[in-house]
Amino acid sequence: MHDPLNPAAQPDSQHLPLSGIRVVEFTHMVMGPTCGMILADLGAEVIKVEPPGGDKTRNLPGLGIGFFRAFNRNKKSVVLDITTEDGRAAAAELAGQCDVLLENFRPGLMQKLGLDYETLSAKYPHLIYVSHKGFLPGPYEKRLALDEVVQMMGGLSYMTGPKGRPLRAGTSVNDIMGGMFGAIGVLAALRERDATGKGQEIQSALFENCVFLSSQHMQQFDMTGEVPPPMPSRVSAWSVYDVFTLAAGEQLFIGAVSDKQFVTLCHVLGHPAMAARPEYADNASRVAVRPTLLEELGAILLHHDVAALSARLEAAGIPYAPIVRPDQLLDDPHLQASGGLVPMQVDDGSLAPTVLLPLTMGGRRPGVRRPLPKPGEHNAEILGAMRPAAHRN
Repeated sequence: MHDPLNPAAQPDSQHLPLSGIRVVEFTHMVMGPTCGMILADLGAEVIKVEPPGGDKTRNLPGLGIGFFRAFNRNKKSVVLDITTEDGRAAAAELAGQCDVLLENFRPGLMQKLGLDYETLSAKYPHLIYVSHKGFLPGPYEKRLALDEVVQMMGGLSYMTGPKGRPLRAGTSVNDIMGGMFGAIGVLAALRERDATGKGQEIQSALFENCVFLSSQHMQQFDMTGEVPPPMPSRVSAWSVYDVFTLAAGEQLFIGAVSDKQFVTLCHVLGHPAMAARPEYADNASRVAVRPTLLEELGAILLHHDVAALSARLEAAGIPYAPIVRPDQLLDDPHLQASGGLVPMQVDDGSLAPTVLLPLTMGGRRPGVRRPLPKPGEHNAEILGAMRPAAHRN
């Protein structure tokens, strides 16, 4: 039903592509919850199993404070203590009533609890079982991993930071993408199950995800024999492709990636004669003298206002971007107008903004259909019809 307390909520409806698919989720932090959220947004009934007291991700401080709200919408919550025999029995029975199981615990834990794929699939061959791990099977598979760990060993931190100063990306890129690949695996496995009637085990891993992100640089080395320099040290393919400081210390990225765009940029800046100079005749010539060109442009841009210049660059079709902080995105006019940022009722009853999946289906954005669940909010609904042991937490 539509939630009158949440104006952004959308009623459950049969038109969503995963309507009728049931998912049980044993996850925490970011990777597994992202997978579950994608499936939930696409219409699946996703049941998040939390320990007594609730998922500890709900109460993370610092940079982790937004994890739970960001990656757990459109789900139901059940509290089960799977460290007890009754809790494990209830969890196994619930898994048998679902199409998909998601987990992202440390290696070996689900097997120790008797909730691993081999054990459950013997009884429930239809089950699609998704493990979100640090590493796929191989020499590293027993290691514990974090997003930062695999960024360091997967080439990303080296490519991101200045030479000699590896730098992690500013968000949990591998956790989020690992959840995405888990969801892609689920969609493919559901399609295959339609033909075979059988489920399968899917594994998505942080390290392999990060290596996939670095694969273009691996190919670059294989093709040239030269080690790719970190991005801050790279030789740009374009002469004007940089961040500039404008009036009042504000910054703007400008990318003029063709000869036509360079000529247009010179006119926008009020210096059309620059485009006629022989050393700036074409992109290759400009790249050869790029430091001099950037210094000259920098001196000109110091006298331009960011807002006024942005409007002229947009009108002229020149790629540009202000340097935006995450807090400023809450007021971004495009996100608001396009429906990509909507209110969601959170567990304290207030409304908070949430960022939707970055896609449209039939012109519509998969949206918020239910409030963020409280721990164990759906115990009676989900476990009510199961055997008495399932009621015990």
